[in-house]
Formats: sequence, C-alpha cells, structure tokens
Amino acid sequence: MNRRYRTLPAIAWLLSLSVSGQVTPDLLITRGRVIDGTGNNWYYADVAVHQGRILQIGRQLPRNAIRIIDAANRFVVPGFIDVHAHIEGGIFERPTADNYIHDGVTTVVTGNCGNSADDLGDFLKKIDSVGTSINVASLAGHNTIRRMAMGLGDRQPTPEEQQRMEELMAKAMEAGAVGLSTGLIYLPGMYSKKDEIVGLARIAAPQGGVYATHMRNEGTRVTEAIEEALAIGRQAYIPVQISHFKVAGRSNWGRSTQTLEQVQAARREGIEVTIDQYPYTASSTNLAVTVPDWALDGGLDSLRAHTKDPATRRRVVDGMVESLRKGKNKDYSYAVVANYAPDSTVNGLNISQINLRKGRKKGARPEAETILDMLSVANAQMVYHTMNEDDVVHFMKYPFNMPAADGGVSSGRGMPHPRGYGTNARVLGRYVREKQVVGFEEAIRRMTSLPAQKFGLKERGLLQEGFKADIVVFDPETVSDRATFEAPHQFSAGIPYVIVNGKVTIEEGKHNGTRNGIALRNGQGK
Repeated sequence: MNRRYRTLPAIAWLLSLSVSGQVTPDLLITRGRVIDGTGNNWYYADVAVHQGRILQIGRQLPRNAIRIIDAANRFVVPGFIDVHAHIEGGIFERPTADNYIHDGVTTVVTGNCGNSADDLGDFLKKIDSVGTSINVASLAGHNTIRRMAMGLGDRQPTPEEQQRMEELMAKAMEAGAVGLSTGLIYLPGMYSKKDEIVGLARIAAPQGGVYATHMRNEGTRVTEAIEEALAIGRQAYIPVQISHFKVAGRSNWGRSTQTLEQVQAARREGIEVTIDQYPYTASSTNLAVTVPDWALDGGLDSLRAHTKDPATRRRVVDGMVESLRKGKNKDYSYAVVANYAPDSTVNGLNISQINLRKGRKKGARPEAETILDMLSVANAQMVYHTMNEDDVVHFMKYPFNMPAADGGVSSGRGMPHPRGYGTNARVLGRYVREKQVVGFEEAIRRMTSLPAQKFGLKERGLLQEGFKADIVVFDPETVSDRATFEAPHQFSAGIPYVIVNGKVTIEEGKHNGTRNGIALRNGQGK
C-alpha cells in the first residue's frame, strides 16, 4: 500500500536520505494509533518526521528525534482537508487561521461558490509571502470571472465576452487554480446558462481541474439543479463536486433519498461526482438571497433604486412571500442575522424578532419589508435554519461525501455559523463516537485522502513515508465541537496536536503561532 501511493518526489527524497546515512528526525510521535487515511483499520505505530515529510512509520522506532510527542494511545491521522472555504479576506487579517487549525484542518480549498480572488496568481503569492498556519489551494470563481468580463447584468455574454471569460479562466489555471467554482444563486452567476459554464469548465478539465458548484437551487427545484451540474460534468468531461449537499426547506424534508440517488446513478453512468456536507441543520449565506433574482439585476445598488418605486417594491415583496409559501414557511423566523455591520445589536436575532422591534405587525409581508429596509443600507450574513437531521444523517452515510465547513477565517466578531469552528470535531464526536453513523477510519478517509485525491493535492491526505507531514493527534473519547449558534466563537476540544508541513502548530491544545502553511498550485503542493 505504501509503495502504491508514493509519488516520484517522495521516493526521491527517501532515496536521498538513505544515501546520506543515519538521519536524526526532527519529530517523533510515539505510542499512537495510526489511521493512515486509506480507510484501513488503525494500527499501533510511531511516526518520524524530517524536513517537513514523513520519514518513517513503524513499531518502536529509535527515540533519537530532536523532539518527541507522546500520543498516549490517541489517534494519529493525516491533517484534515476542507474543500469548501471562503478565506480570501480573513486569512490576511488572521493568518494563523485559529478556527480552522484548532479543528484539525491543515489545508483548505477556497474560491468556492463562484467567488475567488480577482488575480489568483497574486493571491497565492501573497499566501506564501505572508505565511499562514494552513495550506491554501483555490478554485477560480465563475462569478468573479463573469463580473470582470461583463459586469453584473442580467444578460447573456456576447461571443467576445465568452472568449474573454475563457481567457480569464485559462489565466487562473496557469496561476495555479485547482478548478472552476460556480455560485448559481449569487450575482452575476444566477443569470448564466449552462453552455457558458461548460465553456469555462472545458478550459479547466485538461489541466486536472474540478468543477465545484453551489447549485442553482437547493430547495424545491433541487433535482433540476443536480441534473444541470451533472450535465456540465458530462459535457465538459470534468470531475464534479457538489457543494454543501442538502435539501433545504420544510417542503423538501425527506428528499435526501431521491437526490442522493441522482448522484449514485451519475457515478454508475461514469460521471466522477462527489459531494461535501457540513454536519448541521442550518445553512449560512447572505440576506440578499431572499430577494427574487430579477430584482438583483445590476447588484444591490440597482435593488435599492428599484424598490424606491412603490409598484416595483410590491412586486419584490410578492415574490419574497411566494418563495416563503413554496418552502412551507409562514414567516422569516428561520432566518437569523449572523453579522449586520450597520447595527450589531441585531446580530443573533431572527428577522421576525427584528420586525417586531421596528413596531411592525407579525407576518410574511411586514418581515419582507424589514428585509428590504436592511438591504437598503447593507447586506447581512445570515444563518438559515431550514434542514432536517434525518436528511443530514442520510447524506453522511454516503461514502463519497467529504465534511466541509463552508466557512472563513473567523475574526471573532458577530454571530457566525458554528460550522466555521467545529465541523470536523462535530463529525468525529457527535456522528462517529455518539451516533455511530460511520466509523473513525471511514470518517478520517473522507477528511483526508478523499479530498486530496479529488482536488489533486499531491503527497497529502495520507500518512505514508515520503508524504508531506500534515498530521493531527486527537482523542477519540473527548474530541467534540464546542461552538454553538448562541456562542459560536469556541474552538474544538480533544485535538491536542496539529502539525503542518512538519512543524507543530497546535501543541497541548494551544496555537503556538507557527505559520508553516503554503500555497498549493494545481494540486502539486508547490
């Protein structure tokens, strides 16, 4: 198994050390139960690390390392890889990425939901120059590319604009993108059609790129949205990753069997499709998604202009109320403000509560008016309680499903979704240890080798000799998420050590300030 997974750089490194003679490891992790990321059973072994790579794995290795960590019968596993992140701004404000690293995450894939850095080359260079505690790979965002090529309008691209978008996609792949992402409920991607996206996906595919999509709908029209994602994969001959797989809204509870069967049928057909999921029954996105697509033509400034006209405003409210009805919601009590910059006193309140604070009557229409009032000043980050636990568990049982937080680097402000702090620990504590939905070995495979394989992250995702030394030590009896919706800014428990590229970053449960992460380009780790 070891030889099968080794790459040429790893083999060359091991050969160079064998030629040089006796080596003193930089780090030795002893008395651990190794889960190597393949899905195989854990086994007792020591792990020696040298020059940022795994030097040796074996029983009773010589105690001659510069530093020794006693795992004390805890699990020793590959570093977790989160394939759905949004860290473009936050990583430079807080390059230690504390909320991720305390949750065992050593690598993230950012640029999701169609939004990435405008200049991906500069972004990845800045990651390396600033120095971060986690490794960072990035997708190229379709919304970003479309905005740069043709603005925010509700129209189809001219041939020249389509060519410009494809040129920008090619430039992003050359800079190191690991694929293309879409966010088809967001501006301006919501106005695109399938052929436009296929054109960009065909640029990414020959270079090993992945198509990762926040689909056009995750509620009443979710099956149609899945079919569109699969059609793009089929036509562009590109691997598909369906982001934060869910069925949202009360009217859709129980449809997880139907939607997952679509994915399984596609795999039987020969489409390489996988999914990711956060282990919660609430989602998180912005407040503007509650507004009909047509009203956002041109962006929030256009919405503000449109809604000054009473007739247009009534039409927008009518559309919002109709959307509530289709989702079998009577009001907006399911929508909780995570962060609203103009008025932090509403953070943690739902729209129904904010509406009553304004002295308005209960009900969908007054609450829709309250939303428009808020959007007239600024957008808000929201948490939407719209999912069912049975569906969450059903998806979690699927073997080609990766845990992913859909979060950013936390600033410690506001009331964000707790998934940004506790996704991996929650899977391991709640769904593995307590609910026994899957076993530890299977959960670790989905957090490590499965995402590494999917996104082409070479020499990561496995504990194998010669591979990069991204390692997590956790206690299976105590690992747990502590972040809640009421108190989200709390780090996960039961993860005493995290090592990134051979350097200890979390030790005895505390971040020591180490910033040894790197930018990963085109999955090559360089």
